[in-house]
Amino acid sequence: MAGYKRTRVLSPPIAAYIAGLVDGEGTIAMSRRHANERRHVVVSIANTELPLLRYVLKQLRTGKITRKRAVSLKHTPSYCYSVSNRQALDLLEQIVLYLRSYKLSRAQLVLKHYRSLTPRNGKYTPEIAKLRDAFERRFHATKAHGNSKEICAK
Repeated sequence: MAGYKRTRVLSPPIAAYIAGLVDGEGTIAMSRRHANERRHVVVSIANTELPLLRYVLKQLRTGKITRKRAVSLKHTPSYCYSVSNRQALDLLEQIVLYLRSYKLSRAQLVLKHYRSLTPRNGKYTPEIAKLRDAFERRFHATKAHGNSKEICAK
């Protein structure tokens, strides 16, 4: 049986470059695919330069690029690179040293707690479910204008 597709191991300059893109144009989020499911980690970068996002995809060898819907004809076509779950964790492990915004706190929080609070079979005991809910609340409390260092220390 084939394993999960792994994110490519990055050289320090490329990891730093991608971290800069995540810091400037990206997000580290907890998102749902369906309303009745638990949230999963997603790292994304939005940009109007498709070649830039193709470069990121080529370097990481995981994730996907989607086109964002333009609301007006005046808007420039926009795209989004995203990677989720274990592959997003692989990426965060490589770029966390280079993050400088509040996204550093989010990345540290995810790397510290996500795997232990996410059963591979998707079955949560009441205790793990409670801890997972608390983790998600702490994650969402880490915002650009808040004191993110204080949240990660908890």
